[in-house]
Amino acid sequence: MVADKNNVTRNFIQSLPYVKAMQMALTKIAPGEAEMVMPYDSQFVGDPTTGVIHGGAMSALIDTCCGAAVISHPACPAGTATIDLRIDYMRPAMPGEALSTRAVCYHVTQSVAFVRATAYDEDKSSPVANAAGAFTMLGRVK
Repeated sequence: MVADKNNVTRNFIQSLPYVKAMQMALTKIAPGEAEMVMPYDSQFVGDPTTGVIHGGAMSALIDTCCGAAVISHPACPAGTATIDLRIDYMRPAMPGEALSTRAVCYHVTQSVAFVRATAYDEDKSSPVANAAGAFTMLGRVK
């Protein structure tokens, strides 16, 4: 059952056109948990003078990783959609470095899943961003 859920999650995430365009990849999937990586790409730079990746690209990675954590949760029968996502940017990501995110679905109700995530560049001791969000659990009976 877990392997099937993980495959459903992986297949759904990999089918999203923006995930392909931004070269995002799931690196870990477990019940209620996901990790993703996005390589550095100069086309997503927000400040050409520093080479720092735009916050929108970072938020897309975080949001997608959170969604994967929800879909992989055993209580989620189908898909998900973001209700609310708060991202606290702690520092700029280092130019030229890949970005990674780890998300954990830590609580579910009948129709809402709550997720926390942390994003990093290559320095895993200093987060680039922390996030907390609420996501629908589509297909769940209220």
